[in-house]
Amino acid sequence: MEQSPLTQQARPESFQPKIVGLYEALFKDDEDVDRSEGFWREFFLLRPDPASLRQILADLSADDLLNLQAQTHQLFSNAVSFVKAGIAPSDEIAFDTLTAFLGGVLNKKYTNTSSDVIAVLAGLDQVDVIFTEFVGALDSTIRNGRHLNTRQKAIEVTLSVTSGAYQTGLLSYFTHRDLFPSLMKYIQESDIIARVLQPFALLGLLVNYNKFEFQNPYRLRLDDFVNETIIQKIIKSIGQTSSLSRDRYVAIQDDLPEGWNLNSTLTFFGLGGLAPGAKAPAQVPNPDAAKALFAALPGPEAAILLATYDFANANKIFCFNLVSSLAENKREESPFGAYLSLTSYILNHAHRSSRSTLYAHLNLLVLRIIVEDSVLLKRICSDEIRGERILATAILDTMVDGINHNLRRRLDVGLYILCIGVLSRTISFLCRSRVRLAYHWAELWRSILSLIRFLSSYASDLKPLPNINTLLDNVVNLVALSLSTGDTFLPGPTEYDDLFYKLVETGDILVKFRDLYELDKRPSNSIATLISVSEHYYQLLTSDQSKTRSKLLSPQQVSNVIKNGYETLSITAKDGLDAWDRYREADERVMLKKVARAAVADVRNLLRREEQAILSAEIE
Repeated sequence: MEQSPLTQQARPESFQPKIVGLYEALFKDDEDVDRSEGFWREFFLLRPDPASLRQILADLSADDLLNLQAQTHQLFSNAVSFVKAGIAPSDEIAFDTLTAFLGGVLNKKYTNTSSDVIAVLAGLDQVDVIFTEFVGALDSTIRNGRHLNTRQKAIEVTLSVTSGAYQTGLLSYFTHRDLFPSLMKYIQESDIIARVLQPFALLGLLVNYNKFEFQNPYRLRLDDFVNETIIQKIIKSIGQTSSLSRDRYVAIQDDLPEGWNLNSTLTFFGLGGLAPGAKAPAQVPNPDAAKALFAALPGPEAAILLATYDFANANKIFCFNLVSSLAENKREESPFGAYLSLTSYILNHAHRSSRSTLYAHLNLLVLRIIVEDSVLLKRICSDEIRGERILATAILDTMVDGINHNLRRRLDVGLYILCIGVLSRTISFLCRSRVRLAYHWAELWRSILSLIRFLSSYASDLKPLPNINTLLDNVVNLVALSLSTGDTFLPGPTEYDDLFYKLVETGDILVKFRDLYELDKRPSNSIATLISVSEHYYQLLTSDQSKTRSKLLSPQQVSNVIKNGYETLSITAKDGLDAWDRYREADERVMLKKVARAAVADVRNLLRREEQAILSAEIE
């Protein structure tokens, strides 16, 4: 019997979206490469599949793409045309396609990066025309797009090409066409703070593009920017991003102190199961897993820290608003408080990866810039800014954390110079202005003297390190400055006595420290002052021991000796201990270029994470 034509055919195991078929047809190496206008109209009407497009591009090598120039030229030029036309929904589909396409093309390793990328995207003969149209269309959409979603897609495309082509000449098109006004307009009109992250991260990349080689127009824009409404939005985004990034550290190992309440009290007495709404404790990863997780932090959102540095370095109004911004309610932290908290976590784990080290250096530079401004330092050392604590004490805590958690034989000398520099500038201001700051100074003295002990113990490993002499001089001079001016900024005699007591305890180590590094041969430090103070009190304590005929003196007896010893003590510290050099960006040129490269990689990962989040949401 003849088979009926209506017989049901076997169902395929999976249905392939039509757009994926068009992707595959487009990138076939066949003779008929010219696609019709109808093909492209359909191409930019179908719902895009960025993951499939990325996969197709991932399977192609750099040489394959160079051999498929006709196809890539058509895709790029037609996408630009649909973006420029601004007709829904084709323009948004074109944006999504461009983000995936550029991400897949620009991450290849080409023999001649700049010329090969140009050859793949447009060709040397057409690149000026097409890229000028492309950047103009992006600028126009970011400034005046139909709605915020469309404008955000334009920013994502700009991020994709900026992060992908950062080492090529293509970014010069973004310096010829100034996107700064459009980005600021988008930030001002954004409906939620979360939208600010991408344009601000983009601004950071544009500001850092060849900024040491020519006068970058975006850097000049930051210098002159005075719109405090937009600045406040940016600062809120920095605070929100810092909180989220900090919480990723806490999720691995929760070390935040918990206040006393009914639940914590019952748990303390082993009755946690009776607590209302009790939750099972979060699983703590094993040490090796925790190390790997910490090494991957901060997340790619840390790219925003580069733009934060550039704005702080260029604009005093931004710095003033950053330190002065308040929390929106009592349950939240202020943006600067969140930034300091994240900085503390990054410092604690700075040794885990070169990327963490770079971001630690970057945030320390921001703090250095802030404490070098006497107007800002006056605000953060007082209670003018309402909060749980004076901001200067939080900065001091952050520096102490950095000193305590990065003691390694392969010492990061630059990081310690920055930490000691922030401490020195803060204490210099306190003694000059005679501001008595309530702080747990004993912890600060303990950390600095522990650093001296460490430097003494591993001198053979540390001597060859670059700039080690600068660090040694700065540490010694910080202690000498505190000794000679402590009565002007410490809250009371108890804190001052404690500094002397700890110095006397370290007496033998100071002599060893001096001899190992030959500090007495360099006039740039005050090691003689520290040793003379230590010896002065050592003699008084020895004399008191012989009088009392006791081998050990009680803490009270030692305290009395220190107090009485002030009468015969003469501190001859070298001049200029409270002087310091202002920050010059050129001195950090090499490090800042490395940070820019790290931020570029983070932007790529950020876009990929956003794409995966959208895909997951669609599946659900």
